[in-house]
Amino acid sequence: MHGAQKIIPGVFYIGASDRRLALFENMFPLPNGVAYNSYLIQDEKVAVLDTVDAAVTRTFLDNVDGALQGRGVDYLVVQHMEPDHCAAITELCHRFPAMKIVGNAKTFQLLRQFYELDVESRLLEVKERDTLPLGKHTLRFLTAPMVHWPEVMFTYEERDKLLFTADAFGAFGALSGNLFADQLDFDGLFLDEARRYYVNIVGKYGPQVQAALKKAADLDIAMLCPLHGPVWRNKLDYILEKYDLWSRYEPEQRGVVLAYASMYGNTSLAVSLIAGRLAESGVADLRMYDVSKTHPSAIIAEAFKFSHLVLAAPTYNNGLYYGMENLLREMAALNLQNRKAALVGNGSWAPAAHTIMHKLLCEMKGIEFLAPPLVLRSSLKPCQREEMEKLADAVAASVQEK
Repeated sequence: MHGAQKIIPGVFYIGASDRRLALFENMFPLPNGVAYNSYLIQDEKVAVLDTVDAAVTRTFLDNVDGALQGRGVDYLVVQHMEPDHCAAITELCHRFPAMKIVGNAKTFQLLRQFYELDVESRLLEVKERDTLPLGKHTLRFLTAPMVHWPEVMFTYEERDKLLFTADAFGAFGALSGNLFADQLDFDGLFLDEARRYYVNIVGKYGPQVQAALKKAADLDIAMLCPLHGPVWRNKLDYILEKYDLWSRYEPEQRGVVLAYASMYGNTSLAVSLIAGRLAESGVADLRMYDVSKTHPSAIIAEAFKFSHLVLAAPTYNNGLYYGMENLLREMAALNLQNRKAALVGNGSWAPAAHTIMHKLLCEMKGIEFLAPPLVLRSSLKPCQREEMEKLADAVAASVQEK
């Protein structure tokens, strides 16, 4: 039995979901699994757009057979050469000896690096805006370098106005039968995971995403078909606007992410008091995380969502507590910018955490500090309460600024 699903007449979804995988790229937690999307177009010629991860190759091949209905594959379009989308290339080559592999020069460089395949006679190299006629359908290829690998390209199907977008507009999370974003509660089930996916996989490359969005703006698009997550056929502006905000490093909404490291509870108590003061001041959107418990990918996704940061950590081995240092270095690597921040540092004999946090944040663009750091010596003393309240009030006033 196969699970190929018709998207529109002649175009099929042939991907599969993996609910067993715990870590995407062996780094990012997957509480709801992940979908590996692939597509097949039936016409005078048959084209498959990308394959899947090795973990779901058997399901993918069953879906290919179901959608083909006894036919062969003429073209395999490789939009992205990352192994979670190209693990079945070898198998398709064995099954369909006449199949051509469509890609750009960088695609084929990576193909040769990943696989020992005698494919030179199969390769069909395309460049920006080249077309490939399949019959009634025509594919047009648009390069999207560094969204998020150098070989990435989008494929625009001209008749039905489908844009196949590689890793762009994707999301963590397995699909549960409903293929389209409008068939499910996208905000409840996928928005946070779409943001976390974007931020941690593509977030570093905002200017390149902006360039890809400009290309997409020149097209008449009826559907966005990504390589992870739901397919978009309605309200495309919703996800396009999210990508525009994220790739310009502008917050989606005003609110405060409070992220702390605490060894014995003294630093976390200070952060809790700051959060309480913010709440009393009328700040509604507060998110608090212990960096030792919550994966940095989730905290950084929230930092992309909200406008303000309060970061707190103890000094450790005359440096910064490792979990906080890791979080800030990952934030910098992912290009977080244009946020307003306040800092709390702790140290029993030589406080250094606040200085190091300040230095790491200054390496990011557009970070504005709203108050002097609150520096604790082991714990927050009653004589520092006014200083703590001033810090919280400065954050609250900035959040509530019109």
